[in-house]
This record gives sequence, C-alpha cells and structure tokens, in this order.
Amino acid sequence: MSQVVIKTAEQIELMRIAGQLLASVFDRLDEFVKPGISTMAVNDFVHKLIVEELESHPASLGQYGYKYVLNISPNKVVCHGMPDAKTIIKDSDMFNVDITLEKNGYIADSSKMYLMPKAPKEAHELSLVTYQAMWEGIKKVKPGATLGDIGYAIAQHARRFGYSVVKEYCGHGIGQEMHEAPEVLHFGSPGKGVRLREGMTFTIEPMINEGTARTKELKDKWTVVTRDGKLSAQWEHTIAVTADGYEVLTLRGDEVVPD
Repeated sequence: MSQVVIKTAEQIELMRIAGQLLASVFDRLDEFVKPGISTMAVNDFVHKLIVEELESHPASLGQYGYKYVLNISPNKVVCHGMPDAKTIIKDSDMFNVDITLEKNGYIADSSKMYLMPKAPKEAHELSLVTYQAMWEGIKKVKPGATLGDIGYAIAQHARRFGYSVVKEYCGHGIGQEMHEAPEVLHFGSPGKGVRLREGMTFTIEPMINEGTARTKELKDKWTVVTRDGKLSAQWEHTIAVTADGYEVLTLRGDEVVPD
C-alpha cells in the first residue's frame, strides 16, 4: 500500500460533502428497507438515488470488477455480501449495508446494521456492542495517538461481552481512492502502529462475531461468512483527524456522538 495521504482543509471539505450525501442515503434507506423485498431491490434503490438524485457516483461499482453499488451482508455473512434478486429479506434477519459514494473526486464509505422486526435478541445485542466498539475506536482518534490505540479499544470492548474480532479484514485510508494507506486494524496494542496526524482520513469498520473469529470466503470469491455459522455484525464510518481530535464525516441524522 502507498504512503499515507495527508489532506488539506479544502480536500477534507470535499470529503465532508461526500460524507453527508452518503449519510442522506442511509436516511432514505431507513424508510425503504423492510421484509419481503429482495437484496437486489436495495441495491437498485441506492443506485438510482446516488446517481439520479444526488448526482454522484457509487464508488463500489466496477471497483476490482465488482458489479453492484453496495454490499449487503445478512446474519452469518461477515462482509462483501452481494445483492441478489432471489434473496428476500426475512422478518427475522439482521444485515449490514455497506455503501460508498464519490462526489467531486472524493469518496466516503460507511455501513449500517439493519435489524428486522423479529430479529432475535442475540442479533440486537451483537449489533449494539459492535456499534459501541466502533465508537470506542473513534474516540481514540487524535494527533499523536496510534492505530494500535484504536484497535485495542475496539477489541477490548468486543471481548468484554464474549465476542470475537475478525482480523482478516480492516479499515483503510480513503480519499480520491477508495483504499489508501494506512490499514486500520480492529485489534492491536496501545502506542503501537502508525502515529496519527491532522489531515489523515480513514475508515473504522469493525467486524465482530458472535462465535469464532474464523471466517471463510465462498466460491463467488466475494462473500465472507463465519466458519461456525453464527452471527456477525459490522458498523463503519469515515473519519478525519482534526487538530484536536476527530470528525466523523459520514455521521447520520439519527446519531449522537457519544461522550
């Protein structure tokens, strides 16, 4: 991976614009997603919204040969789940929707968990702890901190509740490219790893499993599932390192930054 790209204030403003457009996509998706629709219908709704209404580009489309504008990962799928016209959302499902959006040459990346009306208690608990773990990592972001500080905070929170942290997939730098340096692991040791500087931009996107951390990739070469078939959850935001802390560039209207 290449060197870390430090963004100027003007570049971060462009990423902020992309981030808030992406947040608005999730606000609209909240009203659309429900049991009985296909995962491909979710893809098509987001595609039309990004291109026609927001006059932006779905950055995932065509990236590494990928054919869709989002990943949708239900239940035991850890990440990179592909939409499918034959896969119908059930009222007991939990799933992650991961979307990227490019505007004016800059990319934002975020994901959110959706829990259907009859999703089991275990799904709600795992999703909540994963969301909290993401924020525990985000709160460590400031100049002089390290990526190890972020990963340690995430893993400690998840493990406190008996969950495991997926290690093969991680957050990443982002800007004009979807995947830039550095890699942002969701485990680590305090004080270790790349030291943060004002102007760095990256994603924090922990994948937390109900059972074992072990995963396997399916024959489609995209979909990653838990090896034991138990649930997995993920949340993601795009973050900028500011002079005295952080800014969540993809913060949604339904969110409050925790103390």
